[in-house]
Amino acid sequence: MAAHGGAPELEFLMEVAVQVGQPVDIGPTPEGHCRMVPIIGGTFRGPGLSGNVLPGGADYQILRSPVLTELDARYVLESDGGERIFVHNTALRHGSPAVIEQLNAGAVVDPTLVYFRCWPRLTTAAPALDGLNTRLTVGTGIREPGQVLLRIFTIA
Repeated sequence: MAAHGGAPELEFLMEVAVQVGQPVDIGPTPEGHCRMVPIIGGTFRGPGLSGNVLPGGADYQILRSPVLTELDARYVLESDGGERIFVHNTALRHGSPAVIEQLNAGAVVDPTLVYFRCWPRLTTAAPALDGLNTRLTVGTGIREPGQVLLRIFTIA
């Protein structure tokens, strides 16, 4: 664990493959161009923890500019043991106008050209997973056609 005042360490928690449906375009609003991307399933795996992403969540997006997208996803993970974890994941995705345009069109994009960082908040009622309620997590993301890959780390 990091000493008081020192830089915190990161511990790998899980990788999540979130399957997504076709975006629902809301259009330009005073806050930016809004979209909703349905979450239709997926899987997650980590040390001692694995399971599925339940269908029914969504990623609410605000395209703040041609290069910056704010993401706000909410969905549920269900472990192989039946425990459920609520995920509220906020993120920023940034890249050049051409790369973001391709990404938003569903094209395959080199992930090194996109800054995609997130802050997932994980909460659960499962006693065995109570530690998730008391820790902050951060992560990296890669948008692929039909899915989002997240690597989530606990801040020690």
